[in-house]
Amino acid sequence: MKIKEIKYSDYSALKKFFSHQRYNLCVYSLPSIIAWRNKDYMPCGAIEDDALIVGAEFTEESEKRHLILPVSPSREYAPKELYRLAGKLGFKSYWFVPGEYIERFGKNEVESFFRITVQKEYADYVYLREDLSELKGNRYSQKRNLIHQFERDYTAKDRVETGRIKSDVSSECIDFLEKWCLERNCDSHDNDALACEKEAVINTLRNIDLLDVRGLYLSIDGVISAFGIASYLTDEMGVLHFEKAFANIKGLYQYFDNLCAKSLFDGFTYINKESDMSMPGLAKVKKSYHPAMMIRSYRLDLR
Repeated sequence: MKIKEIKYSDYSALKKFFSHQRYNLCVYSLPSIIAWRNKDYMPCGAIEDDALIVGAEFTEESEKRHLILPVSPSREYAPKELYRLAGKLGFKSYWFVPGEYIERFGKNEVESFFRITVQKEYADYVYLREDLSELKGNRYSQKRNLIHQFERDYTAKDRVETGRIKSDVSSECIDFLEKWCLERNCDSHDNDALACEKEAVINTLRNIDLLDVRGLYLSIDGVISAFGIASYLTDEMGVLHFEKAFANIKGLYQYFDNLCAKSLFDGFTYINKESDMSMPGLAKVKKSYHPAMMIRSYRLDLR
């Protein structure tokens, strides 16, 4: 079994492995695996029977090399099998192991093959779609007030247009992203997380028609001012990979987030909004929407 680079052109052949995908962490989305590639990180994979083995190779930080749990529509690898597989492929660790995996096989069984470390910065925020689309109750009253203000100042005056993101508007979305990033200094050396995310967003937008993602944009006076990109994660859960909106337009983010919940997640019970990347401001925003659960991520290092 040989592990090799996963390219955009491999998407259609690999998506069958993600049918009825079982893990709730956002990294187990094929569009995400492919789109986060950059000059330092390369996704790689191999096929073993009916499972896709996914790894991460790094050119400059080789200590970050890792596998994630194998993805298969019909089976799950036990800890002993994971140990065998990592040794066979020359990897020393698994990243992004959901807490539910450890619970399912038992901590003692997992620890007989691996050292377990929690990855606090990679815990995902998961919400009930109903909560985000309806915003009922006192806890969401401030969000509703901001939405009403946006509707009064913009939608009631026919200044707002929304639509699905296709290749014909992807360049306009990238132009908006550049402006959004200028506000946050994304390209600074102090903002590695935002710089990597920016590249992942651009990769996704440039391949929007190839990847099975759902995109939504909002324009004000003909200028794109917000967009969101989502995809399938499990049969019950979709993942909102990217959501951007100009911060200086009052109520825009709250209005657009509500619109994404209504428009991009038909058929899903839950919305995964990924992690807060250890950014206090982002964590505050995510907590303000009252997640239904947090999905913890763990690292397993071979003994």
